[in-house]
Amino acid sequence: MSAPFKTAAVQFEPTMFEKARNIDGLLAMVETAAAAGAKLIVTPEMGTTGYCWHDRTEVEPFVETIPGPTTDRFAALAKARDVHIVVGLPEVDPATGLYYNSAVLIGPTGVVGTHRKTHPYISEPKWAASGDLGHAVFQTPLGRIALLICMDIHFIETARIAGLGGADVICHVSNWLAERTPAPYWINRAFENGCYLVEANRWGLERGVQFSGGSCIIAPDATILACVDGGDGIAYADIDPFVARARRVWGEPILAQRRPDLYRELMTNTFAWNPGDFFRLYGHRPLPEGRKAAIAVAEFAPGPDARANLAEIVRLAEVAKADGAELVVFPERAITGLGDPAASAVTPDDPLIAEFSASASRLGLYLVAGFAEIEDERRFDSAALAGPEGLIGIYRKIHLTEHDKDWASAGDEWAVFDLPFARLGLLIGHDASFPEAGRVLALRGCDLIACPAAVKDRFHFGHDGSRVAQPAPIPTGADPIHWHQYRVRAGENNCWLAFANVRAPLAGYPGLSGVFGPDTFLFPRQEAIVGDNAAHAVATIDTGTVGGPYPTHVVRRKDLVLMRQPHHYTDLVRPLRTA
Repeated sequence: MSAPFKTAAVQFEPTMFEKARNIDGLLAMVETAAAAGAKLIVTPEMGTTGYCWHDRTEVEPFVETIPGPTTDRFAALAKARDVHIVVGLPEVDPATGLYYNSAVLIGPTGVVGTHRKTHPYISEPKWAASGDLGHAVFQTPLGRIALLICMDIHFIETARIAGLGGADVICHVSNWLAERTPAPYWINRAFENGCYLVEANRWGLERGVQFSGGSCIIAPDATILACVDGGDGIAYADIDPFVARARRVWGEPILAQRRPDLYRELMTNTFAWNPGDFFRLYGHRPLPEGRKAAIAVAEFAPGPDARANLAEIVRLAEVAKADGAELVVFPERAITGLGDPAASAVTPDDPLIAEFSASASRLGLYLVAGFAEIEDERRFDSAALAGPEGLIGIYRKIHLTEHDKDWASAGDEWAVFDLPFARLGLLIGHDASFPEAGRVLALRGCDLIACPAAVKDRFHFGHDGSRVAQPAPIPTGADPIHWHQYRVRAGENNCWLAFANVRAPLAGYPGLSGVFGPDTFLFPRQEAIVGDNAAHAVATIDTGTVGGPYPTHVVRRKDLVLMRQPHHYTDLVRPLRTA
């Protein structure tokens, strides 16, 4: 087991066309970090050259091989100081003449490994090829280190591959923009994989593009250990590989609880074709006609009296309907209560479920609520979907916590239903801790994911505000809910997500339910979060297409699903390898 060590995230503003000056500046900051005791020092994406290149011709004078003159200079420093350094630079492959946006890990003995950015942002296709080296984890004396570059981390698959490969730390070099940082995506990728993330972002203005800064070190429990807001600077923190190798999220052995046998769809890309054509192919399950609809989440504390729970569900549904809602999502085990699920479990044809379904029919609403289910002596943590037509279907929770396993069996089928205004997928509580779950539903064409939950542990925190000036309407001020795990789940899958959590502060359930929009970089946010003095929140979703056969709304177009690179993702469907 590797010993704890000090790491440094370098924040730096390079200057275009001044490569020598940039390299000198980075070397000086790396030297400062090494003198302060840092053993792993991470510098930003394209830090040697700047980022906003027009095309191959413009960047051509600044590309070089790996190893090459630049890596040789950093290697000399790494040897002299006995440190590991991550450097971002534009690479040329001498065999093909292709250029790549690359990051290289350099140690005391020279180049340890290279990552070529696999998932390009808008600018890279102007000059660079998509990376062809996959997502490796490099064994070093410090521990296991993975490299990702900026846009790579938008995709749940890249960091998950690093986690499955045993990474103690992901070094994410970036030129991040368009939001306050530390970015929620960075936080989620560390948190959901139970590993450290060292984030080296640039700052400053380049060709009209404002970069966000916020370089930081993030712990496996999502804590921001150190951060630099704006300006050149260095964030320092200690990394303990032992903590990362526990692979725990909320105390749960997150990688061991995965269900890779149910993830094989991750190797496909259903949005490579016009989704309207794809999903209607051979007359099989075309997407519902899209339109606007109001969606609500409601939160309360389900008690041991199921009849009282049903009464509260009906009351809250009536209030949400008065606000225009067509669908209302309630918490996990909202019908049967949280206390003793094994004892309170009911069959799907129990009068309780019949009454729940009848209420949906009477109100003319679609309702989703959790309940403890029993079938042939097996019990499940389930959710029922009912509507004007009665009971539509039931979903059984696929990913169980260790406590769930004391009373429940795991489900083994994803649940997707077509409503008049959206394709709806269901998850329950802990399911959403697994990024693979939302991704499978997105690949099946879901516009909306409903997630009844009973989550006690931290899944959110605020932001004090940033000194970095962003163009309107990007917010920079304080935000009490800057990071919300379920907002990230919505955005990464370009889905609306209705998260309905138990609210019982004295019992540790914080509520903070919300309907989150499919684009996390659209401001003001398309979302509604239940406030302190409310029990429900309503948001208007839109799944429509304007003029012509191609999707004009991100929830149907699913840009982040389309841009996946599934040929890199095979490790996601293999059984877990032991560390």
